[in-house]
Amino acid sequence: MEPIQSKQASRDKILDCAEQLFARRGFAGIGLAEVAETVGLRKSTLFHHFPSKAAIYAAVVARILRRFEEQLNRELARGGSPGQRLDRWTDALIDLLARNPSYPRLLLRSLFEDDELGGDLPEEQEANAILRRIIGVAARLLHEGMDAGELRRASVPHTLQTLIGATVYHFASGDLGDEILGKPIFSAAEVARRKIEVKALTRPGTILAPAPTSKPSKPAPRRTR
Repeated sequence: MEPIQSKQASRDKILDCAEQLFARRGFAGIGLAEVAETVGLRKSTLFHHFPSKAAIYAAVVARILRRFEEQLNRELARGGSPGQRLDRWTDALIDLLARNPSYPRLLLRSLFEDDELGGDLPEEQEANAILRRIIGVAARLLHEGMDAGELRRASVPHTLQTLIGATVYHFASGDLGDEILGKPIFSAAEVARRKIEVKALTRPGTILAPAPTSKPSKPAPRRTR
């Protein structure tokens, strides 16, 4: 019997290679034989770890989402006002996407490739559960800020859609994104700029701007006859 540590190492190696392959060519563009060859295993050996290509794909997505959940929860646990936590949540999301270029491409693909999966795989169910938890935490943060009066009353679902589109799509846009910006989207300067732009994009629609302080008007001078 393969030792537990060795089995986990083999599983992680399969997922590492599959992540890169699926990110480049999607679920339909990759076969088990190519995954096995890239990992350096026989095709039959893959079935000791995963029952199908769909299970590998779902496990890759679940692992990415699990890493997101862990990092985002750490940032939110640091406390602060809803606006401060929203900013840190956004920064953490962007940093993870920028450090791992395969993540945004795979997450974007998974939105329309889930039709390839039956929905009954444990790995797929895990991925869906993690995603629901991430969305739920973000939604509660927005509601908390609105109830406290710090965040402007707005559609929480639309705000979440805006955040996801402005982050995941941006880093998945590849050459098109580079061409639009005129600079590499993964460069340190553009990653920092993306954080500023996302906050500027969402803040007017979510953060309640402080009321301007008005100075008392001076009385009009009295006219003398």
